[in-house]
Amino acid sequence: MRPLSLIVLLVALAAPDAHAQQADAIQARLGFPKAARAVEVNGERIRLDGRLDEPVWAEAAPIDDFVQKEPIEGVLPTERTEVRFVYDERALYVGARMYTSGGRSEIQAPLGRRDDNRLAESILLSLDTFLDRRTAYSFGVTAAGVRLDHFHRSDSEADIDKGFDPVWEASVSIDEEGWTAEMWIPLSQLRYNDLPEQSWGLNLLRWIPSKNESNYWVLIPRTERAWASRFGSLIGVRAGEPVRRLEVQPYVAAGSSVNGDRDQADPFDDGLNLEGRAGLDLKMGLGPNLTLDATVTPDFGQVEADPAVVNLTDFEVFFPERRPFFTEGSALLTGPTSNYFYSRRIGARPLGPATGDYVDRPTSTTILGAAKLTGRLPSGTSIGVLAAVTGAEDARTFDAGAGAFGDVRVTPRTSWGVGRVQQEFGADGSTAALMVTGVHREMGPDDPLADRLARNAFTANGETLWRLDDATYEVSLSGGFTHVDGEAGAISRLQRSSVRYFQRPDATHVRFDPTRTSMSGTKATLRAEKINGRHWLWTISADLESPEAEFNDIGRITTADGVAWRPSLTYRESTPGRYLRSYRFTVNQNSEWNLGWEHQQTTLNGTAAVTWNNFWTTRVSTRLNLRAQNQRLTRGGPSMGTGRGWNTSLNLGNGGAAQTRWSFGANIGGDELGGSRQSVDGRVSFVPEPRWQVSLAPSFEHDINARQYVLARDGGTKATFGRRYLFAFTDRTTLAMETRLSFTLKPDMNIDLFAQPFAASGRFYDYGELEDVGSRFLLTYGSDGTTIDRAEDGSHTVQDGADSFTIPNRDFNVRSFRSTAVLRWEWSPGSTLFLVWQQDRSGNAPIDASAGLDDVFGSLAATGNNFFAIKASYWLGRSAGR
Repeated sequence: MRPLSLIVLLVALAAPDAHAQQADAIQARLGFPKAARAVEVNGERIRLDGRLDEPVWAEAAPIDDFVQKEPIEGVLPTERTEVRFVYDERALYVGARMYTSGGRSEIQAPLGRRDDNRLAESILLSLDTFLDRRTAYSFGVTAAGVRLDHFHRSDSEADIDKGFDPVWEASVSIDEEGWTAEMWIPLSQLRYNDLPEQSWGLNLLRWIPSKNESNYWVLIPRTERAWASRFGSLIGVRAGEPVRRLEVQPYVAAGSSVNGDRDQADPFDDGLNLEGRAGLDLKMGLGPNLTLDATVTPDFGQVEADPAVVNLTDFEVFFPERRPFFTEGSALLTGPTSNYFYSRRIGARPLGPATGDYVDRPTSTTILGAAKLTGRLPSGTSIGVLAAVTGAEDARTFDAGAGAFGDVRVTPRTSWGVGRVQQEFGADGSTAALMVTGVHREMGPDDPLADRLARNAFTANGETLWRLDDATYEVSLSGGFTHVDGEAGAISRLQRSSVRYFQRPDATHVRFDPTRTSMSGTKATLRAEKINGRHWLWTISADLESPEAEFNDIGRITTADGVAWRPSLTYRESTPGRYLRSYRFTVNQNSEWNLGWEHQQTTLNGTAAVTWNNFWTTRVSTRLNLRAQNQRLTRGGPSMGTGRGWNTSLNLGNGGAAQTRWSFGANIGGDELGGSRQSVDGRVSFVPEPRWQVSLAPSFEHDINARQYVLARDGGTKATFGRRYLFAFTDRTTLAMETRLSFTLKPDMNIDLFAQPFAASGRFYDYGELEDVGSRFLLTYGSDGTTIDRAEDGSHTVQDGADSFTIPNRDFNVRSFRSTAVLRWEWSPGSTLFLVWQQDRSGNAPIDASAGLDDVFGSLAATGNNFFAIKASYWLGRSAGR
C-alpha cells in the first residue's frame, strides 16, 4: 500500500463519531475557571478512618462537576464523584466519595507499592500551592489504601518527580455505594506563599481502570500540553503563621558481603566482611517557601542493582539516579539541561589505579556530608543549591611474596557544588535561569592522582524559555561554558579522551598540546517548537558544543565538537473515531558536523503511531543513515567514512489498565558495509492475586558490526600516517530476562524482587585495516599480498611483507546474574525498615559457541558475591503530628 493511501485510510478510520461532538458543548457549559472553598475545622477532631462521618464534612460544599477525558473526551463521567476540603492550623484534610453503580464487587483494588495506581481505582488531587501556574504537588490514594504522591516539575501532567515522598496519611473504606477516602496532608509538607489566606491552583482526577476511564475536575484537552496553567482554584485556607518545619531522621545500618569464590589466601576477605554505619538526615523549613536538607555520613546505597551490559564502544555508560537524597527536588538543580549535573558522580566508585597480589578497592566514595536548599519565593524565583564533601579513599594492597600490606590513594578528598536560580515571568509562565557547578579536588602537584584528575572544574549555564500565544509555542535559548584546570598530565588525558581525541593526525581545527594546564569550552542551544494544537506540531533546534567542552567531572558528555540541526514535523489526530482513538505521523532529521565542518552524520526518521479503540497501540518507525565521516571510529586516529544504513522497528502493546499488560518489539536493520541487526523484546505484567504483581521482560539481540575497532599499531602506510588501524566484523548475541516481583503485605509493607540473568557472546572475524584517511573501506587481511593465520588460542598472526604482528583473541562469552530483594516497611509515618539482599554473579562460557538460553539460566549457578544489609530510620517531625 502506498504511504498516501495509508494516511487517507487512517484519517477515515479515525473520523470523529457522535460522542466526540458533545465535548465542546459540555466543556463550554462547565466553563473555566472553577473554584472550590475549604472549610475550617473549629475544634473538631477528624478521625482518619476513611468514613467521612464527622459533622464538618457535611459543612463543606462537594466538588462533583467532573468531566471525562478517557475514553471519550468531554462527556459526563459514568460514575459520580464528590470531593470536599477542610483544614485546621496544621493540615489540609480531603474527603472523597467515589460512587460505583455496580457496588463493591466492581471496585478494582489490588494492593501495590507506594505510587503504583495503574491497576487500582484512585482519587488524586494536584495543588499548585505557589500559584505559579507551572508546578504542582499531587497526593492521592487507591481503593486499597496505597498512597500516591509526586511533584510536577513543569507545566506538564507527565513530567513528574516520584522522589517526592512527604510524610502524610490516608485511609479508605469500601461499602455498597462505592468507596470513600480521607487524606491528612500536613501544611509542613507543603511549600506556599506567606499570605494570610491562601489561593492555590487545584485539579482532581478519578481513575477507574476497569473502564479505562479518567475523570477530571478541570479538563485539559488532549491537544494541549499543559497542567498547572489550566487549574481551577482552592480558596479559603487560612494558614496563619508559617508552620515551623523541622524533621530529623537518624538511621543505623549494617551490611555483610559474602564472596562465593573466596580465595582463602586473601587477607582482606574474612568470609563475612561485616560493616556498620550510622548517620543523620535533617530537613528544616526556612519559612513556608524554602527547605534545607542536610545529612551527616549519609547512607547513599541503592536498593536496586544496575543492569548488566557489554560495552564495546569507547563511551561511558550512564545509569539513572535512584538515591532519594538526589532524586527529590532534582528538577530545581538540573532544569531541562541534564549535561551540567549528573548526581551519580558524587559518591561514585574511585577510578585511581591500585596493583598488588590482592587489592581491596572501595566500591564507592564515602560522602562525609551533604546539604541542599530548595524552594520557591513569592516573587516567582525558584532556588536549588547543593553542596557535598566526599572523603579521600585508599585501596588496600597486599604483596604475597614480601608479605607486605600497603595503602594506595585512589581518589582525593573532593568538594562538590551545584546552584541554580530560575525566575518566572509573563502570563504564560516563561522562565529565565542561571546555573553554576564546581568541583575541587585536594591534590598536591606531586600527588599521582593529579596526573589523572583535574584539580578544579567549573561550569555555568544561562537559559531562557519563552512561552507564547497561551503556551502554544515555546522558544528556548541556552548558553554555557566549562573550565577545567590541573596538572598537564590530567589535561592531556582530557584532550586524548574519547570525548574529543585531539591527537587525531588529520584534524585541522583542534590540536593536542601536552603542556596545557587548563581547558575551556562552550555549549549553546536554540530551540523553537509548537507544542499545542489539534493537528500540526513542529520543532526546530540547533546545538553547538565546542571541542574543549568538558562536563564529566560533575555532569556528563559523551562527545564534544559538534554543530547539530534537528527539525521535526508531526501530524496528529486525538479525537476518537470509529476504529481509532488517536494517531500521529512524525518525520524528523538529525544532522551533525564537527567544527572543522566535516559531516559526521545525517539520519532521516519517520514514525507512525496508532492507538486503537480497545487501547491497543501500534508503532512503526524507520530510519535511514546517510554516508558521512566519523572522527571517533579510529579512537584517536584519522577520520573514517561510514556507509549508508537503515533500520525498521515495530512495537505493539495493550492498554495500560489491563490486568495483564503486554508489549512486543521487533527491530531489523543493516548497512551497505555488511552489518546487520535483529532484536526482539517483550514484556508481560500480570496480577495473579491482588497482593502480587509479576513482570517478565525477555530480550534477544543479534548484531553484526562491520566496523568494530580492535587496536592501533605502527607499521601503516603514509596514507594512514604510518599507523595501522585494525577493525573486524563482530558477530554478537545478547540475551536477558528481566524479572520483577512485588508482594504487598499491606499498603506500607512490601517485598520487591528484581532479577536479571544475562548472557552475551561475541566473535571477531574478517580482520582488516583502514586503507586511507576518510575511506569507509578496509584492506582485508588475507588479500592484496597479506596473510592471516589463526592459532589454537584464538589469536591471529598477520603477515604483510616484512611486517608481522599478532592480534590477541577478543572473542567472549559471558554470563551474569544480578538480583536485589528488598523488604520495605514504613512502620511509623516517615520511619522505615529496609532488609536488602543483593547478588552479583558472573562467569565465562566456552567462546566457541554463541550465547543461548542455557547460558542465560546457567548464570544463576555462576559464582559471585552476596550482599546483605539492614537499615532502620526513625522520623522525628515537629509541627506535623495529628
